[in-house]
Amino acid sequence: QVQLVESGGGLVQTGGSLRLTCAASGPTFSNSAVGWFRQAPEKEHEFVAAINRYGFTSIYGDAVEGRFFIARDNAKNIVSLSMDRLQPEDTAVYYCAAGRTGISRMSNQYNDWGQGTQVTVSS
Repeated sequence: QVQLVESGGGLVQTGGSLRLTCAASGPTFSNSAVGWFRQAPEKEHEFVAAINRYGFTSIYGDAVEGRFFIARDNAKNIVSLSMDRLQPEDTAVYYCAAGRTGISRMSNQYNDWGQGTQVTVSS
């Protein structure tokens, strides 16, 4: 099992940037793919980005492709999500999740979840 804690959320103006961090603990983190998902009020869970256990392969949701960047440092047990050119529609609670079945866009492939961090983009 992996314990995950997100940080770095906050309030930013349209066009601004934020960097979210997912700090992990647990013996299986280095063997886990990590994904970021988000959920806005009254909306479904949305895939944002994911990275494989080695950090060599990453995938992105269509809404964030070219604006967000995911990276991981297994030595520090951290996965980051750098977000640029933020828009009001990026406003949501962002969650990181770890999964042992490999990199995926599907939330049901992830076993362990953090509590989330709020990102608010003002217009």
